[in-house]
Amino acid sequence: MSNLTTSTTVPYTLTRVGVVMRPEPGNLQEAEGVLNPASGRAPDGTVYLLPRLVAEGNVSRVGLARVELDGGVPVGVVREGVVLEPDRGWERGAENAGVEDPRVTRIDALGCWVMTYVAYGPLGPRTAIAVSNDLREWRRLGPALFAFDDALDMDLNLFHNKDTTFFPEPVTAPDGTLSLAVLHRPMWDLGEIKPGQGVRVPAGIDDTRQSIWIAYIPLEAALADINAITLWHQSRLLAAPEFPFEALKIGGGPPPLRVPEGWLLLHHGVTGTIDDNPFAQQQKVNYAAGAILLDADDPSIVLARTAEPLLAPETEEERSGIVPNVVFPTAIEAIEGEHYVFYGMADSQIGVARLDRVEGAS
Repeated sequence: MSNLTTSTTVPYTLTRVGVVMRPEPGNLQEAEGVLNPASGRAPDGTVYLLPRLVAEGNVSRVGLARVELDGGVPVGVVREGVVLEPDRGWERGAENAGVEDPRVTRIDALGCWVMTYVAYGPLGPRTAIAVSNDLREWRRLGPALFAFDDALDMDLNLFHNKDTTFFPEPVTAPDGTLSLAVLHRPMWDLGEIKPGQGVRVPAGIDDTRQSIWIAYIPLEAALADINAITLWHQSRLLAAPEFPFEALKIGGGPPPLRVPEGWLLLHHGVTGTIDDNPFAQQQKVNYAAGAILLDADDPSIVLARTAEPLLAPETEEERSGIVPNVVFPTAIEAIEGEHYVFYGMADSQIGVARLDRVEGAS
């Protein structure tokens, strides 16, 4: 089930524009940072961010902020409140709580926006889903579940899961059905949930590092009942770490973007070591942004990926913060003919970079 690639030609670049959102002084909901936003464009063309707002004690909420533009370039935000709080039992543990790292995809086939987010509940992080018609009011559909696949010889529901995002258009699934596709990242260490269980992986997987997987939901089922988008089928490995900047693990970023080459997936690659002490690991990891090109008709096929990051922690905002040395892309929006990528900076602030296609790319 490996998916090694032969091409490292991905004709796209990221160029820093600046910081668009910093914690608001005196705002207790942002005491430990604003980061890793989703995004969406309202019917009137207004672009919004849905940032992760972190209060004291690492309790996260999802906010709403209108993007301010200067000459078509994002330069700041106007806060418009909180749209999701960890107020459900499965989003709150005995000593933790949070709705974290949202990704939002507009899926016209469903006529709504779909948000995936991390519900940080009693057993740790798991993917959950909500839907909205206006980016302001979100209806929870609950945690995502995996249909059993005997070929994997493993129940994917056992594992923590993060970095999930939907494709904006239906695609053809491996079984030939027109389907919605979603990316996810299982975390194989069951010892995080039950000490002593150790690392388990599905059949056919020999790399235990956290990798990007793809799963599918039959479009017909989703149109009949929107709740069907919480049950994911035909899950398979899409991309594992290959290059030095991804040596520890990789994870998906913003919703995939349709481009002339197929689908452009921005992702994060991580290097360093992870300690049992969560505070120790903050000084030992480095998050950088890379890119993967997927086939237009069958996005389970990787066409190319960057051997070097498109963006790595270099500025003071990216190198110093709650978690130093982090560039973490989570949203892309088209604004006045340009594409802008919004990303978390050291788990503390939100930056923006312009995404450009290299001239002359075939």
